[in-house]
Amino acid sequence: MSIIILLAVLALAGLIATVIELRRDGFHAVATDWSRVADHDALDSVEASISYR
Repeated sequence: MSIIILLAVLALAGLIATVIELRRDGFHAVATDWSRVADHDALDSVEASISYR
């Protein structure tokens, strides 16, 4: 029984540490900076052949 409690405590500690680290790392949605993206047209890579939809 003590092993199960120990495993539950370790799992809880791991979960709490994960949440803390995810909040601390500063990850957040950032808008795309289009000035840093290479010019690319969607039709540049299309081959002149029959395409099936």
